Amino acid sequence: MGRLINGINGAIVGKVGTVIGSSRNGKPYIKGPYKKRTRKVSKKELANRHKFAAAQAWLKPLLNFVREGFHMYKMTSGAFMAAKSYLLRHAFEGEQQAMRINPVLVKLSVGELPLPGDIAVAQTAPGELQFTWDTAGVQWNNKYDQVMMLAYNVENAKAHFNKAYYKLTGQFRSAGADILRIDPAPGKTWHLYLAFTSADRSSQSDSVYLGTISN
Repeated sequence: MGRLINGINGAIVGKVGTVIGSSRNGKPYIKGPYKKRTRKVSKKELANRHKFAAAQAWLKPLLNFVREGFHMYKMTSGAFMAAKSYLLRHAFEGEQQAMRINPVLVKLSVGELPLPGDIAVAQTAPGELQFTWDTAGVQWNNKYDQVMMLAYNVENAKAHFNKAYYKLTGQFRSAGADILRIDPAPGKTWHLYLAFTSADRSSQSDSVYLGTISN
């Protein structure tokens, strides 16, 4: 039995005949009942399933980061789903089961905030990464933007530890540098990303891929 929310003109929750009412992100919708599949799964469908599963697993350790980086989508498709959609469209290489994600092509933040010039990163001590950027063009209206930094050990993405380190609200843009601390244990390769978020958290920049550093 379904329930009417807010009267006869409101949304339906539950099942009414062959109609099922529910909601997602605060928006009501209706759907039909599940129908058991009878035809064989095609190679193309299997490849798409592989692609979706790979995208989900790749982004899962970065959930909080992409929620900030894709902040503008949180009331529509959802920040994580928007990040996943971008990855599916732009970051895969290869065909069928050989498809792989190229970290160079991934965006973990999208937006209109400008990126500074001369962005770089270096390992200054075991487990310590220093991100730097040019401050010569910093304007009064964005000097309090804060840096977002991320180091991702993609090879250990399925592990439950030591896979991603990040700061969502680091030093101000006007500082020109910040430190990100990671696991100092040897034998890991870290993929590095940087972006900026505004002081009031209303906007952010595109992320930039900065290559890899190995312990």
